[in-house]
Amino acid sequence: MAVSVLVVDDSSFIRKRICEILEADGHIEVIGAASNGREAVAMAQDLRPDVITMDVEMPVMDGITAVRHIMSQRPCPILMFSSLTTKGAQATLDALEAGAVDFLPKNMDDISTDREFAKRQLRARVRLIGARGLDEKRPLAAEPVSRPERSPGASHAGEALRAGVDLNRYELLLIGTSTGGPAALPRVLSQLPSDFPLPIVLLQHMPGSFTPPFAQRLDNLCQIAVKHAADRDRLTSGVAVLAPGGAQLEIERKAGAYIVRVREATKEQTYKPCVDMTFASAARAVNGKVLAIVLTGMGADGREGAKELKEKGATIWAQDEATCVVAGMPVAVAEAGLADRVLPLDEIGALLREGARNWIS
Repeated sequence: MAVSVLVVDDSSFIRKRICEILEADGHIEVIGAASNGREAVAMAQDLRPDVITMDVEMPVMDGITAVRHIMSQRPCPILMFSSLTTKGAQATLDALEAGAVDFLPKNMDDISTDREFAKRQLRARVRLIGARGLDEKRPLAAEPVSRPERSPGASHAGEALRAGVDLNRYELLLIGTSTGGPAALPRVLSQLPSDFPLPIVLLQHMPGSFTPPFAQRLDNLCQIAVKHAADRDRLTSGVAVLAPGGAQLEIERKAGAYIVRVREATKEQTYKPCVDMTFASAARAVNGKVLAIVLTGMGADGREGAKELKEKGATIWAQDEATCVVAGMPVAVAEAGLADRVLPLDEIGALLREGARNWIS
């Protein structure tokens, strides 16, 4: 069955271009095109598409408002098209918070210097989130989180480790994600207490202009501190660093402390940041004292790095397929036999929270 798509953009040229790219795929059927958010809301109700591609800035009704209406009336996977500017990043993050599942640069040349690769990327993304959304048993979008009061985790000294995760075994927590990550990461991180005992490194496939505002947004939502990683930052407990988009992040041990090295990415590297590269560097620097978690995402980034971590004795968790927007990354880890646990999204944060409560300092 073909994935049906509604294309929404105020530019007739862009609408036509997107329709032509999608219709070149025999597994995709464009069933409608709208020129503003108000039209999109009405057409989403009438046509019931499997996927909607949505521009952010439009007359009559903007894309963010349209996403909110659609997700409240007739939920549907929505792929946003965004400009790679600070303003565009903020708007796209607002759209993801409103319920959109993913985004791509509006300018196809921003996806890749290889235009044909960019077209294949768009088609693959639509097919994947369309197939995912067709399964009505799965939730389409993450529930919004609100910022809790910053307060220490409760102490339960002597209590049995209900969570089954002993954080005393680890010196570092790594989390890698891609498609669906902007909604999944707040669901996990917002459950952690401000005195979470491990340093955290976050790896989200995202353009460089998006990661600073995303780090700020996470910091506003969470009890732990979240900052945009800078070269030579020292990793400290209760602080999460988000890898800069468009760069690579590696972990080193210097004078008894762990630091991050932010390095320029090369054109040949597909993922920037690359989960495999960071995981592999942690395997070298921290040996087996790592808890690494692979969340929702397209592709298999993280599998090879998880293998190197596993060889050093690290623990690997993978998000279960049912709660992923796109399950490629965690499924690749699980199918390779590398996952110690395969867990629903909300259970991951709950286990980490309980592990923090049972921390023995």
